[in-house]
Amino acid sequence: MADSNSFTSHFVELRERLLQSLIFIFIIFIISYIFAEQIYNFLVDPYANAVKDEATSRRLIFTALHETFITYIKVAFFSAIFLGSPVLLIQIYKFIAPGLYKNEKKAILPYLISTPILFLLGGLLVYYLVMPLAIKFFLSFETLGSNTTLPIQLEAKVNEYLSLIMRLIFAFGISFQLPILLNLLARIGVVNSEYLKSRRRYVIVIIFALAAILTPPDPITQVGLAIPLLLLYELSIFTVRFIEKKKVKENLKDA
Repeated sequence: MADSNSFTSHFVELRERLLQSLIFIFIIFIISYIFAEQIYNFLVDPYANAVKDEATSRRLIFTALHETFITYIKVAFFSAIFLGSPVLLIQIYKFIAPGLYKNEKKAILPYLISTPILFLLGGLLVYYLVMPLAIKFFLSFETLGSNTTLPIQLEAKVNEYLSLIMRLIFAFGISFQLPILLNLLARIGVVNSEYLKSRRRYVIVIIFALAAILTPPDPITQVGLAIPLLLLYELSIFTVRFIEKKKVKENLKDA
């Protein structure tokens, strides 16, 4: 009976924490929708900056009456998830923290802090480097036309552009969690530094395949995702080796 009551109380606490997180995310969604135009302008800046020096007049178009409204909804939802995720992580940590030992709390806290930081770094890489380069690459396929051929000119749609940049931000942000995943696997003994080093050649193939799936079919964004992931993989090997050395020292102290 006591175990049943304990399980029920834990379930109720988890439900309450998840509900608090969802309420916070919903509030962020409402605020984000109010400022959707400003967020939209921020997300469009990479495109605007990439074409501002061109002689050709550029614009973003929409072809359906409801397209801009749906786009603003997507922008607000994107902002709510982006800003609300750290709160969700904190609530999950608060739920599991009472059942952890002091050393376990210290071990998990760096992951809690580094998760949103790595996600943000992935998003910044997309915003400031990958998207401007990708836009220039795609625009290079435009043609002026001649007497016998029609010109090929980009008429970018609002919904398609914003869907692309938001998808890339999430793809890069989630992919940048690779060091956290590998370090957690190392802590529970699933992998070690020697295993990661020996599987490097396979990981390179997997990373490039993953980059091809998560990004548009162009070399700029694919390489832009693959190279940072390879660097993060090498960083993971270093951090896993550091964890292993730390465990050895702790075992020697205990002995």
